[in-house]
Amino acid sequence: MYPLLLTPLSCSAQPVKTTTCDCVGFGVNGRSGCESLWLHKETHFEYVQRGRYMIDPLQIIDRYYVSDSDAERILLAHSTRVREKALAVAVRVLDADPDLDFIAEAAMLHDIGIVRTDAPQIGCTGSAPYLCHGVLGREILDAEGYPRHALVCERHTGTGLSAEEIRREKLPLPDRDLLPVSLEEQLICYADNFFSKSSLSLDRERTIDEVLRRLGRFGAAKVATFKAWHARFGA
Repeated sequence: MYPLLLTPLSCSAQPVKTTTCDCVGFGVNGRSGCESLWLHKETHFEYVQRGRYMIDPLQIIDRYYVSDSDAERILLAHSTRVREKALAVAVRVLDADPDLDFIAEAAMLHDIGIVRTDAPQIGCTGSAPYLCHGVLGREILDAEGYPRHALVCERHTGTGLSAEEIRREKLPLPDRDLLPVSLEEQLICYADNFFSKSSLSLDRERTIDEVLRRLGRFGAAKVATFKAWHARFGA
């Protein structure tokens, strides 16, 4: 039923800008962005062409990002990798009936809020602290009319943030739990931990040990949550 979704392809680290059409694409299996139709500005996603998406994430992203900007290229590269990983992992828990179409959409949109943050190293020139990108993403997608996708934005940071943690650390975030609850939220959050938005490592997947070391800086509870996810979702 999902032949495209269940065979995720790997994208190259750098976007391919062609001279034959107005597209930004990431090469797939040695092909250009146009040939792969993976992130195509004219035909949008192959998912849309095949009726996979209920919404078109690229159209939403285009409303908030300058076309072909560093911020847009980094967002699309990172989000594509997270989408591929989340869908590949979801295959392992098909018995739990994950919503694959929703995962594909929400994974592409989970970091949309970075555009409103002060993160010039990834091309974002907003005013908010980077930590706020999740709640800012929720604001964007709530305004667009996609509250379920909006929750993925808000709940994907690390392994999630509890209200108690937000209060204790005096974080500039709403005083409520920002924790992934649904299976789909957890799958996207799990996948996101494997990829950086650094332009130097967009295409590199972290090892499990690297993920655990990174989460360990924020406490044993984060490590325990990720280990539990890995026991369920990992290879």
